[in-house]
Amino acid sequence: MLAEIGLTGVFVAFIAALYAMAAATYGGRRHSEGLILSARNAALVTFPLLLLSTVALLAALITEQYHISYVWSVTDPQTPLIYRVTALWGSQEGSLLFWTLTMSLFAFAALLVNWHSHRRLMPGVIFYTMAVTACFIGLVLFLENPFTRFWATPDLTVGASIPDYALIPAGAIMPPAQLLAETSKGLNPLLRHLGMIIHPPMLYLGFVGFVIPFAFAMSALASGDLSTNWIKATRRWSLIAWIFLSLGLILGGRWAYDVLGWGGYWGWDPVENAAFIPWLVGTAFIHSVMIQEKRGMLKVWNMFLVIGTFSSVMFATFATRSGLIESVHSFARSEIGTPMFVLWAALTVISVALLLWRWNRGDLRDEHRFSSWLSREALFVLNNVVFVALALVIFWGSFGAPILSELFFDTNITLGREYFETVTPPLFVAMYILMGVAPLSAWGVTSLRRMGRSMIVPFVLALAFGALMIVAGLWSPVALAAYVIVAFAAAVALYEIYRGARARAQAHGEPLPAATVNVFVRNRRRYGGYLVHLGITVIGIGVIGSTLFQARTEQTLRPGESVVLQDYTLRFDRATEALAEDGREMTIVDVTVFRGGEQVAQLRPRIDHFPAMPMTIAAAHSTLENDFYVLLTGYDPASGIAQLWVYINPLVNLVWWGAIVLIIGTLVSVWPNEPAAARARAASGLQGAGA
Repeated sequence: MLAEIGLTGVFVAFIAALYAMAAATYGGRRHSEGLILSARNAALVTFPLLLLSTVALLAALITEQYHISYVWSVTDPQTPLIYRVTALWGSQEGSLLFWTLTMSLFAFAALLVNWHSHRRLMPGVIFYTMAVTACFIGLVLFLENPFTRFWATPDLTVGASIPDYALIPAGAIMPPAQLLAETSKGLNPLLRHLGMIIHPPMLYLGFVGFVIPFAFAMSALASGDLSTNWIKATRRWSLIAWIFLSLGLILGGRWAYDVLGWGGYWGWDPVENAAFIPWLVGTAFIHSVMIQEKRGMLKVWNMFLVIGTFSSVMFATFATRSGLIESVHSFARSEIGTPMFVLWAALTVISVALLLWRWNRGDLRDEHRFSSWLSREALFVLNNVVFVALALVIFWGSFGAPILSELFFDTNITLGREYFETVTPPLFVAMYILMGVAPLSAWGVTSLRRMGRSMIVPFVLALAFGALMIVAGLWSPVALAAYVIVAFAAAVALYEIYRGARARAQAHGEPLPAATVNVFVRNRRRYGGYLVHLGITVIGIGVIGSTLFQARTEQTLRPGESVVLQDYTLRFDRATEALAEDGREMTIVDVTVFRGGEQVAQLRPRIDHFPAMPMTIAAAHSTLENDFYVLLTGYDPASGIAQLWVYINPLVNLVWWGAIVLIIGTLVSVWPNEPAAARARAASGLQGAGA
């Protein structure tokens, strides 16, 4: 019954999305409010229908309906409840359904929120959101259906695998439930981690969230409403998508740090890079549209950026799910590669063609020109160039060079970490410099003298931070320069918050803490942005420390033996074999960590043995200064010898703490301000009560 409910919901949602596309197109051309309203209602209904299907699949996973092939492939009787829930996105079919659900959710919310304020753009928004949604529903319905079931047909030979069908074949019978339960595969061991409970949904929400600014931008091009209306309608949607994508990237890094067993959080893997590229282009877009809002400039550039952001999202989805690249992060090769490539190419080509048509007509002329290279808009453009350059060099190293070499030279070329660690650092340095300088400039014209005066305090603070690093024993010129540059960007963010709070305190006679809170309340967008910048600088300091100063050793030890790494000593105490509640076997080693002769931690790294593969679970002693990080990579019970990899990762926890600051800053930026009219009514009500 659950399979029938799920399949019916997907099918009806597909019909509703197609109808919404047609009705929105025809209604928009005919200026028929009735048809546009009908299209909107059809678009809205796709979300509850897909939600019904998703709940049906989730119920099947929880209640162990192994006759559904997807349930059989991602769970088994030993799977804990929490991983039965996360198995919803544990493989291709379920994750595509969940992806489609989140896309319909964003469309549902955007149509409700923006329906009255941006009616002229609504037909185009309905068409574009439903076009993308319908394509993904089609993939779920016809190629990657999670509701197929196992049926034994009369012509099935003895010993043959039982096929699965979307519809019940004539004369078929359902295989015995016990047989299906005994042969079920279970969830991929790499996905049995707390981070994978949250990481995929965050990444999906970040990806599909960018469909809203894309749809509004394309609607503006199609309708001719090329004012800032589409930007005003999508500013919060862009930030919401950006924060989810940021969360997805950070949680993915944490998962890699805990589970993949190589001591790091970012390996320049193609799938990691595929998710990072939309973040870079989307960040450029979020900064750039502010210039169009303030100065009426960069209209064409902003359109290119929003198209590039969504195009990179679609390419990342294609690359991850088509089998184009092999990675621990990607899905297996499947039939959806060609249709996804066609969808990505068609959306990109049509959107760029529409933009070029408007540009050629002269409909996207800027209202102002750059008056100074020191102005805020000019520095924002330079920052845009850096973000786009980062996206391009990462794309080339991850996809461009490997694909072209295989197509034209029949040679498989892979550009590894050395390439990325050579070409990206100069661009990241430029990014942090501009992050510090741009907030000190002004819109329009900024004098060099004025900017120089504004830089004095942040620059002195950055130098003081560098001096502190020298006192702490850091003498590497490269590392010192990197720390000072990142600290300068952080000092600018803090100094600008302080200047705003001090000005308010003087103007209103408020204490400085209260004034600080009020500047955030009164101008959430600006000061939330400073918090975001501060979070990125904290992440930058953590990345510099954990990348340039990581120490590592690999040792084989018997019980009682020790290994020394810098001022830490690790003693291998014992190894034990254990059986977890879900049936997996575990090899656990107990180690004691000493620093300066004093015990600081007892750690238990382990290996979880699954039928498909072993999984290495690290253990770490974490402080503000560093992580003492231990991996068990092998154990011989006969000799009692354990093979351990030991790392010291300086400042690595700043990566995670900086992410928290970044998230808080983004939430401050997107939090809605109380409308002025509401504040006036509240004030008049208070006055009336006082009278």
